[in-house]
Amino acid sequence: MGKKECRRLILVSGIVVLMDQITKKLIMARLGLYETIQVIDNFFNITHVLNPGGAFGLFATQSQLVRNLVFLVLSSGVALFILWFYFRVARTHLWLSLGLALIFGGAAGNLIDRFRYGHVVDFLDVYVGTAHWPAFNVADSAISIGMGVLIYHVIFKKMPEM
Repeated sequence: MGKKECRRLILVSGIVVLMDQITKKLIMARLGLYETIQVIDNFFNITHVLNPGGAFGLFATQSQLVRNLVFLVLSSGVALFILWFYFRVARTHLWLSLGLALIFGGAAGNLIDRFRYGHVVDFLDVYVGTAHWPAFNVADSAISIGMGVLIYHVIFKKMPEM
């Protein structure tokens, strides 16, 4: 692995973590829990919520011990796998490596929250009328975009030989 590929990983993941943590700090400093700022009527709000679970609130009702075991251990393992995969493809698959760097940065951003607070700070609230998408954050957005890139590579058979 060359310096260029390492710089790419650090730059992309670092920007994701930095933007994620800055936006979460701003939300925590400026909005009370469950406080909302309407941005686009009947479509988008900024709402300070805490997610003790995973994606879509998965495991949110489980005990703190179960959540810690599942999310801290599993997330750390997935992050390590993403790093391993990144180093395998970074030289030959630019877009795939960028997607993996986004996933890694997003996972790191949410892991920081889990270690610091025991939950993830979410604030992007998209809805139509009363139908709400679960609130999310910058890290979740980066993971989703990175997964889109990964899925594209899988569907169109652009994956490297392992």
